[in-house]
Amino acid sequence: MKDFLIISDDISRRQNLSTIINFLGENCRAVEFSRAIELLTVGADIEGVLIDSTHLSLALDVSEKFPIIPFVVVGNSPEHPSIVPNIVGELIEPVTYAALTAMLEKCRSFLINKPKRTKKNTKTILFRSLVGDSPQIRHVRKLIEQVAPTDANVLILGESGTGKEVIARNIHYMSPRREEPFIPVNCGAIPDELLESELFGHEKGAFTGAVSARKGRFELAEGGTLFLDEIGDMPLQMQVKLLRVLQERTFERVGGNKSIKINVRIVAATHRDLDTMIAEERFREDLYYRLNVFPINSPALREREEDIPLLLQELIARLDGQGQRIVKFTQSSLTSLTQYQWPGNVRELSNLIERLSILFPAKVVDVFDLPSKYQCGELPTSACLQTESVLERHMINEVFAGSLGNDDVPESSIPSAGAAALPSAGVNLKEYLSELEINLIQQALEQQEWVVARAADQLGMRRTTLVEKMRKYEICRD
Repeated sequence: MKDFLIISDDISRRQNLSTIINFLGENCRAVEFSRAIELLTVGADIEGVLIDSTHLSLALDVSEKFPIIPFVVVGNSPEHPSIVPNIVGELIEPVTYAALTAMLEKCRSFLINKPKRTKKNTKTILFRSLVGDSPQIRHVRKLIEQVAPTDANVLILGESGTGKEVIARNIHYMSPRREEPFIPVNCGAIPDELLESELFGHEKGAFTGAVSARKGRFELAEGGTLFLDEIGDMPLQMQVKLLRVLQERTFERVGGNKSIKINVRIVAATHRDLDTMIAEERFREDLYYRLNVFPINSPALREREEDIPLLLQELIARLDGQGQRIVKFTQSSLTSLTQYQWPGNVRELSNLIERLSILFPAKVVDVFDLPSKYQCGELPTSACLQTESVLERHMINEVFAGSLGNDDVPESSIPSAGAAALPSAGVNLKEYLSELEINLIQQALEQQEWVVARAADQLGMRRTTLVEKMRKYEICRD
């Protein structure tokens, strides 16, 4: 059953709202702002959020980070901006029964009627959002805001998968050219002999196969932005022609002699070390300085690990917008992901989330469910993941409630609740249950030749649960 979440640093406000919501027969949880993002990120089942408006800017920031969750602003602050679509209303204090009931129903209506984003719209949102709150990503946002209103050429540097095209599209979107085309060109993906035609176009009959005239990317980007991705892979002879175009702002189509003037902003990007390439005479120094008017470094994901929870939330929201069944993460799995080095950066993280959504649709992903290379740091044990009371309940369920049953196991071999008489002197139930559980686990492992997956099936539990219990009881094969 889903809960309503109350976010406030005011203890009395949290208690008052919790009392009213519980009186209405609804489940709720109350946390401080410092725990709000962590709780929402790990995938708690939230039906709606009541958020304190005392710190309105913080409340708006939290609501914008989780666009698929409905928020209700509580307090007497000025009205919230209408630009935040998932804020469904306000509660003015003192909160009344009728007003609170109406807001809870609005939250449910938002979840039922929230629009499903198409792949096209999702892609647009992807390119216009720089997700994260780390100092590195805030610095990138600041640089974008400074350079976007100008026509200065921008050179974006960074590893593959860090989101260089995201930065380029943000520059275009925040510039006066936003209504004009944004044309990307991957200079490393086009054969050398075709790159000139791709950039500048060609006239009819310019070469074999040119059956008609064709505009190049410069003409298509007229008035807008031309994004030259992987500029470090451009051949030297093409670098010379590009430099001339940047200097004179004119070019001729392949096979033509008519000069065409252009009004295009150039944004280039590369994952290569251009200084080293210049020293090795594989990249022209004059072109480098022409492009490197305003450099922006795109940080690697391992340099901003605190952004990983927010990126997970955003990626999961996009999958949900595409109608896919989403996954949720335990705190231990989230901690493990933040300790991974991410050589493929955000692109690798996106691919992992899509893979997990296929393997574990609408399920919670634990650290042992992650592919082995993503299981980083000190892996948690059963005692770390669950309280003693939960462990005891699981043991009782597994030993006495028949969860150890299996079609291949005779019913007589399963312990019965009345099989043993209670000694008059009493018994330490916890030790007794632990010894019984260890004995059954060892039997299952030995019968299945220590194949953990098969032993888990025989015991009627998940493989990860059995692994945790083996760690707890230090059960290993001699």
